[in-house]
Amino acid sequence: MYAVIKSGGKQAKVTEGEILEVERLHVEVGEEVEFDPILVVDGDTVMAKPSELSSAKVTAKVVGETKGPKIEGFTYKNKSNNHRRWGHRQIATTIEITQIAKG
Repeated sequence: MYAVIKSGGKQAKVTEGEILEVERLHVEVGEEVEFDPILVVDGDTVMAKPSELSSAKVTAKVVGETKGPKIEGFTYKNKSNNHRRWGHRQIATTIEITQIAKG
């Protein structure tokens, strides 16, 4: 059985026991988080209609937070002595899928 969930504008295909990184979820480590699935597949049964998915839930436990790779940038304007170097690291939340319930 697997499900497709949406988090932070991105979609991910998940199964029970899987660990994945999603965009930051401002939740403490160890807490439970629920996602509304977009699609649930259980063998030959496919649930994709909103009426079928109204009772379906995907439960996950927050394992921790990590930082992504550093993105470095440099802006420069010719002949004006104007240059600027900048960097950014996106923070992500690591979750573990504990249960996929069809409802």
